[in-house]
Amino acid sequence: MVSIVDYKAFQKENGEKFYSLVVQGGVEAVKSKESGRTYLTAKTTNLACTFNEITCKSLIGSQLPGQIRKVEVEPYDYTDRATGEIVEMTHRYEYLSDEDAIINDNVIKPEEVY
Repeated sequence: MVSIVDYKAFQKENGEKFYSLVVQGGVEAVKSKESGRTYLTAKTTNLACTFNEITCKSLIGSQLPGQIRKVEVEPYDYTDRATGEIVEMTHRYEYLSDEDAIINDNVIKPEEVY
């Protein structure tokens, strides 16, 4: 399950406003590469929607079946807002419904077939 924790407003090039929901997965224990200590975190991603702002606000706190997974992508630059540091990223987080996760886990990719 994922929870809707917020929403964000965006503006298209033509000036039209649209929204996305911010969804967050469950709590995960992760070991720090630097200190070796364990800390808790939760994966978060934006989920496109066709809702207006009132509907987005009303959905905060709702849950959806599914999960957030790390997906490998072409490298891109990411700027850390807190430090201003630019880091090259090769992944992003994506929401997968339960059905999509089952298919993703059980279908053999064409490049893996000999």
